[in-house]
Amino acid sequence: MAKQIQAVRGMNDILPGDTQVWQKVEDTLRQCVASFGYQEIRFPIVESTDLFKRSIGEVTDIVEKEMYTFADRNGDSLTLRPEGTAVCVRAGNQNGLLYNQEQRLWYMGPMFRHERPQKGRYRQFHQFGLEVFGIASADIDAEVIMLTAQLWQQFGISEHVRLELNSLGSNEARAQYRDALIAYLAQHEDKLDEDSKRRMHSNPLRVLDSKNPDVQAVLADAPKLSEHLDDESKAHFADLCERLDAAGIEYQVNEKLVRGLDYYNRTVFEWVTDSLGAQGTVCAGGRYDGLVEQLGGKATPAVGFAMGMERLVLLLQALDSVGDIRRDADVYVAAMGDKASIQAPVIAAQLRAQVPGLRVLVHAGGGNFKKQLKRADKSGAEVALILGEDELEQGVVTVKYLREEKPQATHSLNEITQLLAEMI
Repeated sequence: MAKQIQAVRGMNDILPGDTQVWQKVEDTLRQCVASFGYQEIRFPIVESTDLFKRSIGEVTDIVEKEMYTFADRNGDSLTLRPEGTAVCVRAGNQNGLLYNQEQRLWYMGPMFRHERPQKGRYRQFHQFGLEVFGIASADIDAEVIMLTAQLWQQFGISEHVRLELNSLGSNEARAQYRDALIAYLAQHEDKLDEDSKRRMHSNPLRVLDSKNPDVQAVLADAPKLSEHLDDESKAHFADLCERLDAAGIEYQVNEKLVRGLDYYNRTVFEWVTDSLGAQGTVCAGGRYDGLVEQLGGKATPAVGFAMGMERLVLLLQALDSVGDIRRDADVYVAAMGDKASIQAPVIAAQLRAQVPGLRVLVHAGGGNFKKQLKRADKSGAEVALILGEDELEQGVVTVKYLREEKPQATHSLNEITQLLAEMI
């Protein structure tokens, strides 16, 4: 027997049953962003490697360790997309969507990072992202956060997530803070772990995000970013907080929240949960006003977020908040005899045409009546339509209720159509 081929480690199949949960989550996401007037954008999975080096930053874990990068047959360096924001900016620049325009866009699809697979974090994972271009004021930051808050309401998990908020200030203010933080860390370098020592000069703000308690003890007396904010960024952040207060959205200002990507400025935020064991981030984003210009476009303000869909699905399942999942079929057609088996798909096609949205599963592969009804029950259908030689001669169909205590009944095809239309 030939050796079975397995999926690549960290790249998982999503099986029937689980896909129904995913479809419900995806539908909820689509409906929510549509209610805010956002439009979908789709882009390639493979991009130029330079796109991510220039946007994410070469001295980041993603670029240094995690990207799936390869040379194609022309010798060009290509990368499987590790995140969506830079790709969305590239698509907007290339297709003339951004300059002197306002765009509210969303996307959904697989991303790729070569990291240690663990629950809710995989090498191929799925992200839902949203990006807004062309609006510099804090009202759009508030809208983006309010949209996520509405999502949690629709999923029924508002009580299990909390919002953390910070401002990184302007690029100039952050550069001044960066120098002050490096000077402080240098005085305590002997107490830092190797990862923090490495980041101290290349990406010092990421040291603030260290999970090492010894490093956090050192940071207790470190300079605060809020002390270095420019006046305009302070006003922007105050405006955002006022709007969130007015909307009744609770938040916690976390001055150590910096996000892991180089392109963020001013507003950054995360929605976190404790319902998956250790604290986990469900959704994160912020403002990145310099990225469009950095990637070759005209200066354009921008803000957005991304959420890992695997982690969201895990959270919904852990909280039993998935809700009712639609069955595989509404109707199962069982046919007894050769003539009936030929007519069964014809009748099913008529039902689908006359009752839009009706899902009709027709038995195939033969088998006795008991076997067919067993499959009908397993399909999750509400009713089984039984078609035999007698029904064919009389032009009727027998209805057997699979989920309700109702007697079996025989109806004409027109009556069946009306009955099924009322059922879905």
